[in-house]
Amino acid sequence: MRVGIETVFTSLPQFLVVCLVLAVAEAVYVLLGFGAGLIAVGSLALLLPELRDVVVLLLLVNLPAELWVVRKSWRRISWRGVLLLFVGVGLGIPLGTWLLRWGNPSFLLVVLGVFLVAVGAVFLVTPRPRRHGWPPWVAPPTGFLSGVLTGLFGTGGPPLVLYYQLGGADKTAFRGNLMAIFLLMTTVRVPSYAAFGLITAPRLWSAVAVMPAVLLGAFVGNHIHLRLEEATFRRMVSIALILIGLLLVMPGGS
Repeated sequence: MRVGIETVFTSLPQFLVVCLVLAVAEAVYVLLGFGAGLIAVGSLALLLPELRDVVVLLLLVNLPAELWVVRKSWRRISWRGVLLLFVGVGLGIPLGTWLLRWGNPSFLLVVLGVFLVAVGAVFLVTPRPRRHGWPPWVAPPTGFLSGVLTGLFGTGGPPLVLYYQLGGADKTAFRGNLMAIFLLMTTVRVPSYAAFGLITAPRLWSAVAVMPAVLLGAFVGNHIHLRLEEATFRRMVSIALILIGLLLVMPGGS
């Protein structure tokens, strides 16, 4: 689509469908604290032939929501835990990338999917765990596993979700801590992508063009988040884990 500036869109209908997908993805992201990539990447890859357009666009449009949620949840975020997790993530991503480069990760993807389905199902039928702080040593290995999965599959959220879910974090702390970690990832990815020439003018203008739809989705997601009871929120997280797991074990999930 061209309106005096160049974007990655080739037609108005394509642009409108992308807006719809991103609005839904952002609503889920702000509602739960994760899930935007699961919804957006697979869907947008069918609409935009260049995968790099999809990845960069999602990175850019997620940034405002991450900044806003972190600011609103600042006092509920355990920054020590976030930083310990992030150190693990930073160490794990190169290993995951190496495994992707030299190995066949399909079996690991299926194992991860089955594990998520099982854990999500257990969460659905068990009461909420008591809130407790994890020992500090648990965070770096959890982050490391998240980093490995990010390098392998681009989906490092599940270990982080389990970390806070098993820790009994309430919905505000759960969402805030996850968003803080994803924001730190974004602050690393944006300059890295820029240095490699991935953040181009058409992609920036495309992000600006879809931003009204993204902000509307974020508003709807936050509106629902504020009105959800804790038990309902935990059930939604559990169902999301099951759905992610099922998608991973389906043929072609990798």
